[in-house]
Amino acid sequence: MPLQEAVRHTFVQLSGSLELMTQEEFIQPCAHLSNSTIGQHVRHIIEMFQCLEWGYESGSVNYELRKRDTLTETNKEVALAALQVVFEELNKPDKALVLEGVYNDHSETLLQIPTNYYREIIYNLEHTIHHMALIRIGIRELKQIELPEGYGAASATVKHKRTCAQ
Repeated sequence: MPLQEAVRHTFVQLSGSLELMTQEEFIQPCAHLSNSTIGQHVRHIIEMFQCLEWGYESGSVNYELRKRDTLTETNKEVALAALQVVFEELNKPDKALVLEGVYNDHSETLLQIPTNYYREIIYNLEHTIHHMALIRIGIRELKQIELPEGYGAASATVKHKRTCAQ
């Protein structure tokens, strides 16, 4: 499916960048990222997709219920393996879902919004690209790694830049 191919392309870029860094760089706080680590951003990406997968069967997705697994953010190999598992699970048919969350730290009112599985994959893909843009900043702070063109940029942005270059 084209949607799965888009996720695969993005995950290949993300995994490739992680493979080029050391375990120490993966967990090193980055001043330009408000002292967060690349590992924390990768964990966040993984857990958003996991929430979607866990909510598929029940029909209800709540991204606020992420595990915040410190092993995923502190062990590069665990994170790489988790990215692979997340990708392999993205093969389900589309179906209606309900997105749940409070989305307000001054309220306890649970919002429930109709959505669907493919729409949430797209949301998570765009969310991943956003975090990859931040990861790119962290990588530049830590070391010189050659990242692929378009790393951390939305596909529409990459296409627009190509059009402008012609």
